[in-house]
Amino acid sequence: MLQFQDLGNAPYQQTWDMQKEMQSQRINNKIDDTVLLVEHEPVYTFGKNANENHLLQNYPEDVKVFHIERGGDITFHGPGQLVGYPIIDLHNYKMSISWYMCSLEAVIINTLNHYGIAAEHKKGLTGVWVKEEKIAALGVRISRWVTMHGFALNVNTELHYYDGIIPCGIFEYGVTSMKKLLGTAIKMDEVKKLLIKEFNMVFHCKTDEGV
Repeated sequence: MLQFQDLGNAPYQQTWDMQKEMQSQRINNKIDDTVLLVEHEPVYTFGKNANENHLLQNYPEDVKVFHIERGGDITFHGPGQLVGYPIIDLHNYKMSISWYMCSLEAVIINTLNHYGIAAEHKKGLTGVWVKEEKIAALGVRISRWVTMHGFALNVNTELHYYDGIIPCGIFEYGVTSMKKLLGTAIKMDEVKKLLIKEFNMVFHCKTDEGV
């Protein structure tokens, strides 16, 4: 049974610790598959293989920096951004990292479709894109086929924070948000409801194939 927990606004460190504990509990079958939804204070996070040079010297002083165990390069989390952390056992779905990443992207693409935003995968790159700009970043860690970390969708995000980094180590593309594309602030609670609906749609097909 897939559960969703809305944490509202929560500190990054607290939520990171919570994820690690929940992943351990899920590995030991002490909790159900759970997706955490949250907004954070402004932070930059480095993935385990990130290039330190992608944090620029002029980055805003109010942003905390974390080095974490997910894949991927540097990214930003902050107010107005919907962050999702699925703590799920892929034994219940499909034991394929590529399938899982594509499924997360599909959830976000389907959610954006409700707003008339035509988003897509970009070949060879993770995340969700609107033309030449990234609207959602993905980065995960999987242990014993149980996931943690996840995705970050720019809803009403203050995009100037991206000026302090080379987002995901990609020089040639920009970053956008739903607010920027639609010209108005978006109700976060509405986005959450739609995303939960689409998450359930994409992940409803459990499989025992194990491939």
